Amino acid sequence: MVRLIHTLADHGDDVSCCAFSAALLATCSLDKTIRLYSLSDFAELPYSPLKFHTYAVHCCCFSPSGHVLASCSTDGTTVLWSTHSGHTLTVLEQPGGSPVRVCCFSPDSAFLASGAADGSVVLWNAQTYKLYRCGSVKDSSLVACAFSPDGGLFVTGSSGGDLTVWDDRMRCLHSEKAHDLGITCCSFSSQPLSGGEGLQSFQLASCGQDCEVKLWVVTVTRVLGFELKYKSTLSGHCAPVLACAFSHDGKMLASGSVDKSVIIYGIGPQSVLHTLTQHTRYVTTCAFAPNTLLLATGSMDKTVNIWQFDLEASCQGSVNAPLRHFTEDWSEEDVSGWLRAQGLEDLVGIFRANNIDGKELLHLTKESLAGDLKIESLGLRSKVLRSIEELRAKMDSLSSGIPDEFICPITRELMKDPVIASDGYSYEREAMENWIHKKKRTSPMTNLALPSLVLTPNRTLKMAINRWLETHEK
Repeated sequence: MVRLIHTLADHGDDVSCCAFSAALLATCSLDKTIRLYSLSDFAELPYSPLKFHTYAVHCCCFSPSGHVLASCSTDGTTVLWSTHSGHTLTVLEQPGGSPVRVCCFSPDSAFLASGAADGSVVLWNAQTYKLYRCGSVKDSSLVACAFSPDGGLFVTGSSGGDLTVWDDRMRCLHSEKAHDLGITCCSFSSQPLSGGEGLQSFQLASCGQDCEVKLWVVTVTRVLGFELKYKSTLSGHCAPVLACAFSHDGKMLASGSVDKSVIIYGIGPQSVLHTLTQHTRYVTTCAFAPNTLLLATGSMDKTVNIWQFDLEASCQGSVNAPLRHFTEDWSEEDVSGWLRAQGLEDLVGIFRANNIDGKELLHLTKESLAGDLKIESLGLRSKVLRSIEELRAKMDSLSSGIPDEFICPITRELMKDPVIASDGYSYEREAMENWIHKKKRTSPMTNLALPSLVLTPNRTLKMAINRWLETHEK
């Protein structure tokens, strides 16, 4: 299950890119600024926004350590910033002064790549800030760039539609037409594919103006050299796809589109897990956080949405994976995924047309299936009811043995988003916020006045709950 947990609306123009480090979220915009937020509470840092660029900022990225942030702009520069202070470390000027569209660090922090509108791509020494090597593609702008997880090569994408593979000495290894109308983004999965001795394979995603997301396998061998092989196409969007990104475990791929939606695919087996439609204009960027299931999506509506996946199992290819105990919280998309997992794909359209979410699902009866949903087949109705009964049974079994410390004192239900209040007790966030909103500024447990209304995420407790759920819902 995925849910919107925060919306940032600080930029004054289109959001062009967002990026995560282990502790921070960076966003940049056509308003010429870069903004930094803490992941603990999504509060903007005191020295944010960062201002230097004189024109639109197109891309931003963190070094692997998270200590340095890079940003690039139409002004022809790539700027490195200290994430501790917000101070400018250096300004790298693209040869020829062409607008810089994309930048990215190598996994070992040795290099920073920058690609520009004139087709030039530069490898900078990220320690000395000196130009290391440069190359170019013909008759196209460079708009996408990504390093392989081992850092041995990197891929660029052009407005002409070509994927070009370079080694760390800036030698062009391969170029291939990937998207007829132009590439907009490319991204490597951080998880290598299994291979034999002396063989390394990585999964690469590319997206483009042709409304498609394509998956590729990049293989490097000592004997055969290099190979880029097309794997499959994901065709969920109905308009150009502007951004794509893998989750940290490689099990999900998110894409954002001109159709204003974000689609989250399960990888292996491939399936649509979620479709997010909260943005009101083109979705221009998406990024997963490292080592945790947070997703940021940015848009021409000037906002950045932060999404949270409640359990890592939710990315394992079916909506059996979201918490069964929280079936009543499922969205219509979650229900659609559950139907597919049960082999009931033919009913997805009917359930969507009738806006069946988790609560509605649990209240379905043989009468409503036949009368309201007009499912004529007795066999299909029986299979749906059996599957719903299995869900209810699993929920009941799960509820019966919940440890007391996992129960919210207010709702008496298993906590999904535990927070610590100033009385020292943990509560379900929504329940405690409602308690405070109703002007009850006393502790639900002690009835004494709360010294503070600050609620702090109890991440340790949440991890313990998730581990318990993973063990007990199997």
